Amino acid sequence: MAMHKDDNREYHIQVAPGEVGRYVFLPGDPGRCEPIARFFDEPKLVAQNREYETWTGYLDGEMVSVTSTGIGCPSAAIAMEELVKVGSDTFVRVGTSGSMQARIKPGDVGVIHGAIRDEGTTSHYLPIEFPAVADIDITRALATGARAQGKTVHVGISQSKDSFYGQHEPGRMPVASRLEDRWTAWMAGGAICSEMEAAALFIVASTLGVRAGGIMMILGHPDQSPMTADELAAGSVENLLPAAIAGMRELIRQDREGLSA
Repeated sequence: MAMHKDDNREYHIQVAPGEVGRYVFLPGDPGRCEPIARFFDEPKLVAQNREYETWTGYLDGEMVSVTSTGIGCPSAAIAMEELVKVGSDTFVRVGTSGSMQARIKPGDVGVIHGAIRDEGTTSHYLPIEFPAVADIDITRALATGARAQGKTVHVGISQSKDSFYGQHEPGRMPVASRLEDRWTAWMAGGAICSEMEAAALFIVASTLGVRAGGIMMILGHPDQSPMTADELAAGSVENLLPAAIAGMRELIRQDREGLSA
């Protein structure tokens, strides 16, 4: 398929060089972009196309952006590829995830330092033996920022999957036993949460030589039991955003002071 671009805009995200910052938040839902951008100074809507919405502004004098990726690894990989082409090099995944440990409660925050590649996109980049690992400086900054906001923080591994209902309703799938066995294994290995984009972002970042990390609001229970009204309120993604912003500010500070690896 030919990809025709006008004004040097990337085909899918419709963003041109100079319109985004080095630092980019990556939520899945376009509806989360404006709430994140409200934390910026001088926020401006840059582009809207398909599942991709981009805003740019400033944090502590540094140009920063937020771009939605849609649901899943394929669209997340496209967003990162095109953002790197227009000059971004540091990415923070911001979103929701499902708890995989009984000790982790709805409303806790997960900082993801690695991801299980339980999806298909990353096999088009690197062999499955290559680990999907977050940047260590981003991971430390996100954990520091979240804790400074008073959050209960769990640093660990996520499961990145392709099928939402394969996780939430595995028993009705023809491969139910395989799904359930693997879920049990991920839990036994200590995975803290399940989401749908981190593995792609980490692997694409490794391939392109850029930095990526992830901070997640953790919801639900590993046994899929219903959440109470209080748990639902605690797990609102709005409660995650100040922690994500604090983490990005910490990273910007570390970069300016030469503390990053």
